[in-house]
Amino acid sequence: MTEFEDINFDAILEDGFGLVAEEINISEPTEKELDQEMYAILPVRNMVMFPKVVTPITAGREKSKKLLEDAMQSNQLVGILTQKNPNEDNPADKDLYTIGTLAKVVKIIKLPEGNITAITRGIKRFKIKNFEGRDPYLTAKLTLIKDTNSRNKEEFEALIENIKDLAMKIIEIDPNIPTAANFAIKNINEAEDLLNFIAANGNFTFEKKQRLLEEKSLAKRAELLYEMMHEDFRLLELKNLIHQKTSKDLDKQQREYFLNQQIRTIQEELGGGPDSDVDEFKNKAAKLKWPADVEAHFQKELQRLQRQHPNSPDYNVQRNYLDFFTDLPWEKYSKDVFDLKKAEKILDKEHFGLEDIKKRILEHIAVLKLKSDMKSPILCLSGPPGVGKTSLGKSIADALGRKYVRVSLGGLHDESEIRGHRKTYIGAMAGRILQSIKKSGTSNPVIILDEIDKLGKGMHGDPSSAMLEVLDPEQNNSFYDNFLEMGYDLSKVMFIATANNLSEIQRPLLDRMELISIAGYTLEEKIEIAKRHLIKKQLSETGLDSKAFKLGNPEIKHIIDAHTSESGVRTLEKRIASIARWVALQIAMENDYDPKISVEKIDEILGVPRPSTLSEVSKVPGVVTGLAWTSVGGDILFIESILSKGKGTLTMTGNLGNVMKESATIALEYIKAHYEELGISAEDLENKNIHVHVPEGATPKDGPSAGIAMLTSMVSSYKNKSVKPHLAMTGEITLRGKVLPVGGIKEKLLAATRAGIKEVILCEANRKDVEEINKDYLKHLKVNYVSKMSEVVDLAIV
Repeated sequence: MTEFEDINFDAILEDGFGLVAEEINISEPTEKELDQEMYAILPVRNMVMFPKVVTPITAGREKSKKLLEDAMQSNQLVGILTQKNPNEDNPADKDLYTIGTLAKVVKIIKLPEGNITAITRGIKRFKIKNFEGRDPYLTAKLTLIKDTNSRNKEEFEALIENIKDLAMKIIEIDPNIPTAANFAIKNINEAEDLLNFIAANGNFTFEKKQRLLEEKSLAKRAELLYEMMHEDFRLLELKNLIHQKTSKDLDKQQREYFLNQQIRTIQEELGGGPDSDVDEFKNKAAKLKWPADVEAHFQKELQRLQRQHPNSPDYNVQRNYLDFFTDLPWEKYSKDVFDLKKAEKILDKEHFGLEDIKKRILEHIAVLKLKSDMKSPILCLSGPPGVGKTSLGKSIADALGRKYVRVSLGGLHDESEIRGHRKTYIGAMAGRILQSIKKSGTSNPVIILDEIDKLGKGMHGDPSSAMLEVLDPEQNNSFYDNFLEMGYDLSKVMFIATANNLSEIQRPLLDRMELISIAGYTLEEKIEIAKRHLIKKQLSETGLDSKAFKLGNPEIKHIIDAHTSESGVRTLEKRIASIARWVALQIAMENDYDPKISVEKIDEILGVPRPSTLSEVSKVPGVVTGLAWTSVGGDILFIESILSKGKGTLTMTGNLGNVMKESATIALEYIKAHYEELGISAEDLENKNIHVHVPEGATPKDGPSAGIAMLTSMVSSYKNKSVKPHLAMTGEITLRGKVLPVGGIKEKLLAATRAGIKEVILCEANRKDVEEINKDYLKHLKVNYVSKMSEVVDLAIV
């Protein structure tokens, strides 16, 4: 094979650059070489063989390797056909183009991985007559194709010169083309060879190259090639322009910045947003199930993102919006578990007592089970702190098998916190309701609206008013969030609000919720809660075992009476935590201690017991025990009055509110109108001033509940007779002498039992409130019902 000794095959393999056969003195095949009855057919991928071009072909398929080796040994020509589908490993007849190029195998080089590379040169174009066999490789009969020359010779030659010039320009600006291509093009004399050389080495797809190969007319082939070269040249120019722009911002120490800048410049030239963002949102949207109107809105917003420049501020605003939009769990619901027995066990396990509350919750779950399409009820758990309102909501979520989210509303004074900001604002975000929906991952979670009575009203709107739509079962199926800019269905969400003081909630908002009142715990319930839950919890949190310390019923009772004053058990838990930490300290310091904690040791650990708030047993006239309701539950308060020489004026102290002052005024005017019936002298009313005081003057007090207590205190002072011991009272009074009902009866009666009260006076209309209370709570308490002020005086003053 001496005719190939001067060919640099290593260079051909290195850059894959096809050479023209005549430029390296490769002679044309003889008639004998072309006169084969049957030709072996070599399928190739992603390339097209052209006549007069030397090209390396790497073969990995066993059939291809055998074909090339046989052709090399027998010195026979092979037919090169391009596959229509490059991914087909075992192509059949229909998978190949019918026009290809005969080629001669010049040399075979074996590669380390087992493949071979054959240096081949194109001979003639051919067309398949018919395929004959498949084993050991494809064989076929061929018909050779001749080119047709151009009739207009001058025009054809001008076109060839243009192709040469354009090829030189492409070589200059394309760094991937070796400089040797310059010399090859300059030295090619034949037009056909020039076209084949450029077609073989041009940066075109194999489909375009196949079109060039199949074109019979040299003139049309030249025109088609010229168009392809122009398109390639424009792309190269654009690429170089982009490179020049980005190179100005090049920082040698920030390669990553350079790459990002180059991507941005490309996007600027194309006039669209990053494909990666758009693809990301499309992929997220494909996994979501949403209505047709939501889909239309999403597509509209996605097109808006594509139209915006990625460097503009609006682009990030739009991207954040679509990110939130696709993160919402549209029409994704968790399956409810309507196992009432299991729900009852969960409620009983996690909460001791509260039987009426648990029954009400189970009723709600039962209705949901029977009518699954019912809109979720909106409950409002009201009561003092520490009675388990928030944890009850968590238990409801566990019982239903729903996701649980807590939204703290305390201190919110901006409507946008509920309804969201418009996305055009800087730092805009959705309201807390939709953020909670996103966090839960489902559209039917249990959302705890904690401290709904602590919503404030500020200069940016009233969040309580914004909650009206959220908590209205007739409206919240299309809750409008300013950030989302469309309605979202909240009708399947179970909202559970918690509050300490219902009087501070807007009336329309209160009307939308079903109220469940949690009054507080009795002494016996607190002891059981401490034994079942609080002690175990503190042992776990301080790393102690179950034998580290023990608290019996008397000790727990002492902690409750002497070191707490509350309706709930939060302070009790803190006191038990203090004891647990003291035990942990003794164990860590290896001090000896008695695990059975005594009452004396409790006082040593927790400090001096608080002053007793038990009802006073006093023989001093004018001292009355009243029952009050506070934000932390029921409590007792003392009302004192005293007479002094003067002109019958009334003085009130103790940080009293207007309503309470009016109650004192009403009581005095009633006494003046009925002094004879009450046994009070007219001289005392005219010549003695009366001073009414409610102790703990630093604490604000208001409300009508102390009306009968003030009346009793004044009558006691005027008559100089003391009030019956261990007696407390609550009720509103009128000028006509009637006693009106008041609220918070359960909390007040529990406070009375805590304070050692044995007898209470209530309005007759409050009898129904007492009957709703568990009788075990009131077994040591006598309740007297009255409807007139005279009855109060007769019962209270000995």
